[in-house]
Amino acid sequence: MKPLKVLFLSAEAEPFIKIGGLGDVAGSLPQALSALGEIDIRLVIPFHGAIQRQAYSIDPLVTFTLSHRDGPVRTEVLTTEIKGLRVYLITGDMINPDAPVYSSNPGEDANKYTFFSIASIELMEAINWYPDVLHANDWHTALAIYALGLFKNKAYKNIATLIGIHNLPFLGDSISTTLDEFGLPLNDDPSLPGWAKDLPLALGIQHADHIVAVSPTYAREILTEEFSSGLEDVLKQRSRSISGILNGINTEFWNPQSDPNLAKNYSLESIDTKTSNKEALTNDFKLNPDPKIPLLGLVSRLDPQKGIDLLPSALREIADKPWQFILLGTGDHELEVNLSRLEADYPDKIRVALRYDAMLSHRIYASADALLIPSRYEPCGLTQMIAMRYGCIPIARKTGGLKDTIMDFNESPNSTGFLFEKAISKDFAGGIRRALSIFTNKEEWQALQKRGMSSDFSWDSSARKYQDLYRSITRKKRKKLIKTPDPEKI
Repeated sequence: MKPLKVLFLSAEAEPFIKIGGLGDVAGSLPQALSALGEIDIRLVIPFHGAIQRQAYSIDPLVTFTLSHRDGPVRTEVLTTEIKGLRVYLITGDMINPDAPVYSSNPGEDANKYTFFSIASIELMEAINWYPDVLHANDWHTALAIYALGLFKNKAYKNIATLIGIHNLPFLGDSISTTLDEFGLPLNDDPSLPGWAKDLPLALGIQHADHIVAVSPTYAREILTEEFSSGLEDVLKQRSRSISGILNGINTEFWNPQSDPNLAKNYSLESIDTKTSNKEALTNDFKLNPDPKIPLLGLVSRLDPQKGIDLLPSALREIADKPWQFILLGTGDHELEVNLSRLEADYPDKIRVALRYDAMLSHRIYASADALLIPSRYEPCGLTQMIAMRYGCIPIARKTGGLKDTIMDFNESPNSTGFLFEKAISKDFAGGIRRALSIFTNKEEWQALQKRGMSSDFSWDSSARKYQDLYRSITRKKRKKLIKTPDPEKI
């Protein structure tokens, strides 16, 4: 079978640059697809300043210009290879090497990612390589799908387009001015609400051949008013073209048996060794290192989406129970203040580390008995998968990918954690209480841990589902082209 050609666009990707979950996905999924041996997939990311300052073997590939109202825009493409995956890095006049990956200035990001999206299309012609599938991700690259249909190159008509939705509420800021500067018309399709006509992700959703959300439950949730970010009608119209495929995790990187950050490595067969990590971490944080006291952990961006505001009330509600808690994260200032106050109120129970600390995150997964995940919504979530990989039991809101990956203790004989229904402190506290009641039964608790550690969250299964999806949408694209005659030949 002829290898399928896929161009995968992302704003970030490990190991080059990672800000959030998108970086995990773009760093792992293309490699997993490439490893299948049936897809020629190539990753395209901006050549951010943070990447330029790192030591990678990157070679110049091609230069070209993009048409712009203020004159030609210089574009440079460099290339490298990582574990057999071809990577293209795009830079030029509109990528400021001193700017962060995501700027607080909407105009700056609008210019950068519009430039990047258009340059990614022009790259195909510059290297004479046309994919069967263009896979864009989130708002940063969604414009590539809209722009693809505006260019006159006939080779573009054969390309099936896929938009990956990792976090729907981030639709991007207005790009109407930027589109005009690049000579591209604004969308005039009446099926898209007026307020969304110049928002990149909305344009990508409307014009993509297919839409993929990062979990089956999230694919259903975005069709509802609560989760649709105002695009409920548009998404319902596209419902037959929406799929949900779970993300995976890098199981080589997240491996308690070989993780160099741990005080003591362990595996499914040596789960009792996990307590050595708990003892070391509680000692470091000056908490009582008692293995009989359950240690709760939380590793998260401090944001209302993550339900962090529910935490103080929930923990106060169960303050009469024996437990300890260590939080790692940074974000919303008000949440940071409230969490610091919570630590001051319970100095024998709670420690709050308001920072980004990759090593500490590994230690918390390896040390905590349970991980708290009170997200209001969670498109997929990786933290619950990592936690289970480390024998750390997730206590999570029943939403999105959390619902798809965690089997609730009361609902499944193959349970791996505890889910609660509503994003309110009372329900959150109830979920923690249920977990604490089981923790005293060592045999039952270890069974939960082992089922979680045995779960397969590798990219292998998800990659095969993406491969099948790519082939499906290319077949549909070809059938559509056969049915739709070329107007120039009529």
